[in-house]
This record gives sequence, C-alpha cells and structure tokens, in this order.
Amino acid sequence: MVQQVTNGIKISVASCFEGTSYRNYQLYYAFSYQVTIENQSNDTVQLLERHWKIFDSLKNIEIVEGAGVIGKKPVLKPTQKHIYKSNCFLASPIGAMKGFYNMINFKTSKSFKVYIPTFQLMMPNVSN
Repeated sequence: MVQQVTNGIKISVASCFEGTSYRNYQLYYAFSYQVTIENQSNDTVQLLERHWKIFDSLKNIEIVEGAGVIGKKPVLKPTQKHIYKSNCFLASPIGAMKGFYNMINFKTSKSFKVYIPTFQLMMPNVSN
C-alpha cells in the first residue's frame, strides 16, 4: 500500500492482480485497486474530478480524466473517509498508475489538487 498527504487529504492505494482476459484477440492483464480518501484537515471538502496516468512496461500511456470517482463526487467532512474500488487493463504484466484529484474546500471556496502517489501494478512472480 502507498500513501500520501496533500493539503490535509490522505490518499492510500492498494492494488491487486485479478487475472488475464482477451479483448479483440489481444491478451490483457487485469488489475484492481482500492483507494481510500481521508480528510485529515479541519475543513469540509469535495472531490470534483480525477486525472490518472496509467503506464505499462511496453511504454503504453493512457490518460483518464473525468468528473468524480465511479460516478460519485464525495463530500468529506473532517475525519471522514471515502473508499472505492476500480480496475484497469494493461497490455503487459507490469505497470503503474499515478494522478491527482481536483477538490474544493467549502470553507475557502478554493479548488486544490490532491496527489495520488505512484503505485505498482504487477502480476505475481514477474519481478526480477
């Protein structure tokens, strides 16, 4: 598990290899990841947008941007957590993800970025 705190918002991510699948006659490696967003600040905040950079060992890069996470824009009061699970597919058995969330502080009405630390996506028994 990797963790990082930005502006009082703690992001924790754990990833898991889920297996392989074929799509359009090509082999893909499936990974899931669970993200915990914890508000350690004294203010109420809301997650508005996500920005992911997904890359694999074949140097493929995919950028994923959009509103909220899994269809939600969670509001977090101080000490509250939001946990969600999602997945991705890679063309190789090794990769990584990183990114950030755009959030807003309700007290100041200012938007800010919360960074998601780089985490590994790796099929078991592949590392050197």
